[in-house]
Amino acid sequence: MRVLLWAGAPLPVFTPSRSEVRDAAEELTRGSSIRCALDSRERPMHCHHEKLVIVDDEVAFVGGIDLTTLGGDRFDTSEHEMRSRLGWHDACVRLRGPAVADVADHFAARWWETTGEQLAPARPAPIRPANGVPARTVQVARTVPERIYGFCPRGEFRILEAYRRALASARRLIYIENQFLWSPHIVEILAAKLRDPPDPRFRLIVLLPAKPNNGADSTRGQLGVLAAADGGAHRFLAATISARSGALTWPLYVHAKIAIVDDRWLTLGSANLNDHSLFNDTEMNVICCEEPLVRETRLRLWAEHLEMEPGELAGEPEAVFDEFLRPLAREELERRRRGDPAQRRLLELPGVSRRAKALLGPMDALLVDG
Repeated sequence: MRVLLWAGAPLPVFTPSRSEVRDAAEELTRGSSIRCALDSRERPMHCHHEKLVIVDDEVAFVGGIDLTTLGGDRFDTSEHEMRSRLGWHDACVRLRGPAVADVADHFAARWWETTGEQLAPARPAPIRPANGVPARTVQVARTVPERIYGFCPRGEFRILEAYRRALASARRLIYIENQFLWSPHIVEILAAKLRDPPDPRFRLIVLLPAKPNNGADSTRGQLGVLAAADGGAHRFLAATISARSGALTWPLYVHAKIAIVDDRWLTLGSANLNDHSLFNDTEMNVICCEEPLVRETRLRLWAEHLEMEPGELAGEPEAVFDEFLRPLAREELERRRRGDPAQRRLLELPGVSRRAKALLGPMDALLVDG
């Protein structure tokens, strides 16, 4: 077994520090055959942010889930039951077939530059659809900063390229779940869609944490930009979710990195919508354009957040937005403000207004690890 970790923050004022990571690596490998390498190739104030697991070159997992308890309980389910610690909403995709080789080859390239050990090329087994589940066509995209690795000296920024093309092509729906929304490259496209909708049915929904672990002002400022672009047309909703047990609620951290466009384009992975992930950290996302799967994923997520059945939300996206998502999220926010018992997990994100644009504005945070 090989484990490749970011070596940690070079300045001890940030966590995890390099000494903390070294201690964790020693504990992981002590008395075992596990080989653990620490990759210290990073841009200053940035990190290795991808989250990958490859098993026997047959199965790969790509997503946003960190294998840690740092900051909260990463284990969670779609029911988001209340826990004694901060809960986590996250997502990961399981891959089989040729795409596994793309993930494994990326790992092998970083492993070689870190350790000098050359791994054999991955040879995943052919896809054998089982239980009626059809094979899907996917693309593996990544961010690799320039001048960090010999295998990619000019860098690679396919995640940003994919986002920009997909968002620019949107006609009726953009749905985003992310930890951050700072990137001006992304917000400019979203704001343009709201100012001049490509279709009267166009809607934009972003699901974010109520209290991001960094850069809250940056996110609120960008949400102010979007609220101003919407201009009171009610095509835009910024929302969050919380764990709920009856009328009791508990914080739930949105850490998923998902985007859906027009039920025809889906991406899921580790990349946040900030310049850290789109330019400066190592990241990996998976992209799929299989429309039935994209629509099913959206319905599962909306049903989870609204605590409804997918069939209840199977109408046209703009109708579901107008009838359920926006009014129920607004109603839940007003209920919380009055101090009334919670009735739903989804609520409108408080403090989002056109005024936030002037008060906070887009700002860059110093360091993000999440």
